[in-house]
Amino acid sequence: MQAAVRKLGNSAGVIIPKSILAQLRLSAGDTVDMRLEDGRLILLPVRQTKRAGWAEASQAVAVSGDDALVWPEFGNMGDADLTW
Repeated sequence: MQAAVRKLGNSAGVIIPKSILAQLRLSAGDTVDMRLEDGRLILLPVRQTKRAGWAEASQAVAVSGDDALVWPEFGNMGDADLTW
């Protein structure tokens, strides 16, 4: 498949056909890694793992002290018996 390089402002771009985007599981706005290898332009989808950054975010919430129960008077039965 051939595609034309088009002028986009001060840069240039190539339109990626919908069928290729679907095969790569990409859509407009997704991030790709772009590099040159042996005179070839390589585009690789950047895949973030599920829940990426959750550990850091929860630690930041705990450090800020914003992890208190919203309604502490409404606990669950047996909460007093739990060992943390």
